Amino acid sequence: MTNHINHRRYLDFLFLVDAAVSLVFGVLAILTPHGAIRSLVGEYNHNAHELFRLYGCLRVAVGWITFNVRSVDDGRFRKNICEALFFCYMLQALAVLRAQFTDKANPINWIAIIVLTVIGGAYGQFRFGAGGDMIKVYELPQNNKVMR
Repeated sequence: MTNHINHRRYLDFLFLVDAAVSLVFGVLAILTPHGAIRSLVGEYNHNAHELFRLYGCLRVAVGWITFNVRSVDDGRFRKNICEALFFCYMLQALAVLRAQFTDKANPINWIAIIVLTVIGGAYGQFRFGAGGDMIKVYELPQNNKVMR
C-alpha cells in the first residue's frame, strides 16, 4: 500500500508543478507586450499576438485544472487526466518541433520542446509505466489516517 501512496504523492506533485508552470506561462503570455512579440517574430503581427494570448488563456485553464485535480480521489478520472495531458504535451512538442524545422530556427523553440517533452514524458511514465494501469495508484486508501 505504501507504494501506491508514493505514486499518488508523485502524481500530486506532478500536477502541482504542471499547475505552477502553466499558470506562470499563461499569465506571462496574456500580458506579453507588443515589443516582445516583435523581438520573437521579427516584426509585430497582431494575429500572432492574439494567438499567443489565447494560448496563454488555455495554459491558465490547464493550471487551474491540474491544481484542483489533486484533491480528486476518483482514480479513473485521474488516470484519464494523465492520458490526456500526456498526449496534449507530446502533440505540442511535435508541433513546435515541426515549426523549428520548417521555418527559421528559433532557440526558444528548443526550450519549449524540452519543457513540453519532459512534462509530457512524466505523465506518460506515470500512466504507461509500471503500475500505471492500476486504478488504485491514482486513489488514496479509504481510511482517514493517510496524511497528504
